[in-house]
Amino acid sequence: MPVSTPPRCRLLGHDHGFRAEGTRLVWACTRCGEGGSKVYATDAEARRMAAALDRRPAADLGRRAPLIGLLPLRLWRRWRDRDR
Repeated sequence: MPVSTPPRCRLLGHDHGFRAEGTRLVWACTRCGEGGSKVYATDAEARRMAAALDRRPAADLGRRAPLIGLLPLRLWRRWRDRDR
């Protein structure tokens, strides 16, 4: 029986954490545990990929447009497309 995905992961997506275990890159969701792994040729390559992928989005929150930031654009498109 498959484990059901929590509502938070369904709405917001998984929050994967990445780490290197020898030549393996391992990832798992911090909320539900879903994850996987991939084997690389060297330990250094696995560590490099883990460091590159394990970034927290809070660090660039000011650079990315959050959902509320896109609200004016969505309202404008809805107003523009109301007659179509």
